[in-house]
Amino acid sequence: MAKHKREAHLATISIHGGHEDRVPGAPVVPPIIQSSTFHWATPDDGELLYSRFGNNPNQNLVGAKVAAIEGTEAGVVLGSGMAAVAMTLLALTKAGDHIVAASGLYGATHALLGQELPRRGIETTFVDPDMGDWEKAMLPETRLLYIEIPVNPTLRILDPRPIIALAKEKDVPVVCDATFSSPVNFRAADLGIDVVIQSATKYLGGHSDIIAGVVTGTSEVIDEVTKMSRLYGPSLDPHVAWLLDRGIRTLDVRMKRHNENAMAVARFFESRSEVERVLYPGLESHPDHELAQEIMSGFGGMVSIVLKGGGEAA
Repeated sequence: MAKHKREAHLATISIHGGHEDRVPGAPVVPPIIQSSTFHWATPDDGELLYSRFGNNPNQNLVGAKVAAIEGTEAGVVLGSGMAAVAMTLLALTKAGDHIVAASGLYGATHALLGQELPRRGIETTFVDPDMGDWEKAMLPETRLLYIEIPVNPTLRILDPRPIIALAKEKDVPVVCDATFSSPVNFRAADLGIDVVIQSATKYLGGHSDIIAGVVTGTSEVIDEVTKMSRLYGPSLDPHVAWLLDRGIRTLDVRMKRHNENAMAVARFFESRSEVERVLYPGLESHPDHELAQEIMSGFGGMVSIVLKGGGEAA
């Protein structure tokens, strides 16, 4: 578990965040600490380092970097985006608890909530964006509210602000998978979201050569996620953590180009007669365009289209 607080521009943090104070002779690029175990002689030596525990120096560095980018107290890196989702949900709930989640979610997350967690005694109520439905779904056993912004793959945008207000009223956290927006385009923690999940396989890594996930939030929450990950074992390989750190250095620059390119692609598809509908929040035709403009600074690199004639036309 790594701690950091946002203090500089996001582009600067993407390069320097998480690094220890530089001293003369220190490497500009952190080395890969490809070691499973570390020397530890007595309890006075401090926390036991073990790469499965998620506290290898490479893991700590990138966890702190993403926390600084998101503007949260702490962060932990894990072996995949779904590992980040699963460890967060298991850390914040137990048998007999209840979750309220948006109906529009990534398929694997929906299956985890709707099929796997009930086997462990954790139930989920899926609701549409209507706030009345969220309020009705709340139970005394509700322990968290779960959303995605934007939704993968429909790219619908849910307004998190009334959900955050409801969560504060009920004293439960809001967990948001913000993978499809990235911390460049959507400042989840600044809006009041308590726990932010990123599948680092996507924008954070940026080069299609790693699988990783990150959870950021308060130190208390990240401590619990870290404890759970030490039981289930989805730690991130130190080399992959190093690659993730390398990818994040160009995150700010890459996201700006993603935003530009996706808008161009979306407008191209919107001009094609073969296309029935283009799903991209940056287009005025998108049902959530005005909301996206309010809460996002860019609309990301993902574009979905619906072809006339459906699957046969494709």
